[in-house]
Amino acid sequence: MEKGEKEKGKVCVTGGTGFVASWLILRLLQHGYSVNTTIRSHQAAGSKKDTSYLTNLPNAPENLRIFNADLDNPDSFEAAIEGCIGVFHVAHPIEFQDNETEEMVTNKSVRATLGILRACVNSKTVKRVVYTSSGSSIMFNDKGADVLDEGSWSDLNYVRKLSGASYYVSKMFTERAALEFGDKCSLDVVTVIPTWINGPFICPSCPASLKASLAMIMGNEIQIKYHERTPFVHIDDVASAHIFLFEYPEAKGRYICSAVETTTDNLCEFVSKRYPEFQIMDADSLTDSSAKIASLSSKKLLDSGFRFKYGLEEMFDEAIECCRQKGFL
Repeated sequence: MEKGEKEKGKVCVTGGTGFVASWLILRLLQHGYSVNTTIRSHQAAGSKKDTSYLTNLPNAPENLRIFNADLDNPDSFEAAIEGCIGVFHVAHPIEFQDNETEEMVTNKSVRATLGILRACVNSKTVKRVVYTSSGSSIMFNDKGADVLDEGSWSDLNYVRKLSGASYYVSKMFTERAALEFGDKCSLDVVTVIPTWINGPFICPSCPASLKASLAMIMGNEIQIKYHERTPFVHIDDVASAHIFLFEYPEAKGRYICSAVETTTDNLCEFVSKRYPEFQIMDADSLTDSSAKIASLSSKKLLDSGFRFKYGLEEMFDEAIECCRQKGFL
């Protein structure tokens, strides 16, 4: 047994090739954990997914194992969960283009999550599950509140009018199902609710969250628009919050993870001054005024002792530099 495993134990991260999961694996390995992660097995004959960006991470050769698992087959996660003290359930069906119905995406996500949670119970070793939710599970409603906390949920009828509704609705139903299962089956389930995630990435493709964050530079106004008031959080703070809440003895329920909030006007001004080499798009063309969102309060997370390390400057500096290095800018 490796020294790190003796100290920290083994954990499972689902959806290991994604933006959040891959960065979380990086940090878990640095924290001395042994990590099992799951990736979807590639269906094409003779093809194999490149996972070298995971297997080349520091400490990965000794402390990272990769398992094939698919959300369509919840039982396929059992091998990766066996013997783990914790599970970080990050994997989720990504459906922003509404190619699948809301019901299809939601049923797939909820069924997979409940199967994973049952495997956690059956393992007899999992002490806590940390589920990665989304700010969309809270922020979308028309109740007129200025600030929302963990006691709030998005209004379904309101969300269903928005582009990408299938993803938002499925996230909300899945988080509810995970929390309810935890209560019913005496499984310790904690949820992290990040807002718009920005910063660098180790996965080979540019994450959708970054394409959104950098819309004014990349020219994605047709696909993505900012809200009049947009909350951001750095990817490293998101990963750190997951680990903090896994290790924090008193952690319970939901935790909003949002560090900075800005208006589209202020964001355009900030980016144009800080990065004059880019042609910044007009704020009006980037603003979606149809969705009124309130501020999300991270007070519960901060009161637990967590501290955000990164501001808007680091988020954009590191995201832009990473996109340049990988050829996306």
